Amino acid sequence: MIKFALLASAACLACATVPSRAAGAPPTPIRIGLPVPLTGPYGAEAQDQVRNATLAIQEFNDAGGLAGRKAELLVRDDRLNPAEAATRALELIDKDHADFIVGSLSAATQLAVNNVIRQRRVPYISISQSDAINEAADFSRYTFHESLNPHMTTQAVGRYAFRKGMRIAFLTADYAYGQEMTRGFTRVAKEVGAQVVGEIRHPLGATDYSPFLPRLMAMHPDVLVFNNFGRDNQISIKQAAEFGMKSNMRFVTPVLTYTSRVAAGARVYDGVIGGSSYYWGIEATTPAARALNDRYRKAYGGAVPSDYGTMAYSAVKSLLLAVKAAGSSDAEKVIDALVALRYDTYKGIQSYRACDHQSVQSVLVLQSKAAPSGSPDLFSVLHVAPASTSALRSCAELGHKPAP
Repeated sequence: MIKFALLASAACLACATVPSRAAGAPPTPIRIGLPVPLTGPYGAEAQDQVRNATLAIQEFNDAGGLAGRKAELLVRDDRLNPAEAATRALELIDKDHADFIVGSLSAATQLAVNNVIRQRRVPYISISQSDAINEAADFSRYTFHESLNPHMTTQAVGRYAFRKGMRIAFLTADYAYGQEMTRGFTRVAKEVGAQVVGEIRHPLGATDYSPFLPRLMAMHPDVLVFNNFGRDNQISIKQAAEFGMKSNMRFVTPVLTYTSRVAAGARVYDGVIGGSSYYWGIEATTPAARALNDRYRKAYGGAVPSDYGTMAYSAVKSLLLAVKAAGSSDAEKVIDALVALRYDTYKGIQSYRACDHQSVQSVLVLQSKAAPSGSPDLFSVLHVAPASTSALRSCAELGHKPAP
């Protein structure tokens, strides 16, 4: 009897040390981690990703969540550094108990986060351009890619801007994003019969491009492609224009972002052509775009969402749609729901391809235009490449084996 009493007392003590939800307490929230580079050259894009992700969370919660369970967004600054991104992802999962991860605004940081989530088996939706993340070497069941990738971006932009016999030169940021864009454009140039006459690479975060520009001019290109992003893109295009290069060649960039155009102004980006996942102006023909824009305007003082911002909205919203479809936040159930999902969050129907979890979606080709001061109408939509798996590298080329 004494032995039984001691065991019972020990059992009760153990129970007291296990945290439990008190009767009537709110259910545990569905936690979504969002590591993005709030500081650094991509800060403007990252800030709008936070705003858009917050909007998706609010919509889910306002609609009642998952049987009363609300969602919570946990924002962390990865400082555009792969090691920092991996550390923040580990903390979000192990310390903050994030159920899912969305984020990263660099090809390098998203691969670092992806390595973490593969080990921890936590679903991750990336929102930055990368080809590698879909390849078999980096892919996992837990990896999803909401963003465009460099192959599909360069297919759309290159096929619009390049013609047979044209001379193409590249100014490339020397890291994965720039290198993958160069690879994609080189492939398109070969397919259409254009000639690549050279490439100059520059370090990430460069501020003086004068050593590179004479070498590019000496190549006599018809098209100069700026394979860089954020402030690198703004500064290099501005300096190339000041060098007089616009008079002799067309300026093209793979991703023409709303935030860069706002920051640098109409004069810098005048006539520049580039690709995008989204432009708010498609609201005239796209109901989902109109709905998102109206919600964003209401929440943020009449402003309109940016392209990279809306990717965060779509990633979080598609994830929460899958949570509802699964009726659970269980990782395996949500993954199955994501793979089966067809969603129209902001620009038309999208879906995640089964072999690599790449979002199949449309690509816009835009051209920067002059606009009255304060007007958000910054781009002309030149072409829309429709959502199609034909715009992607094949599953076999990515190294994925056919399903048995």
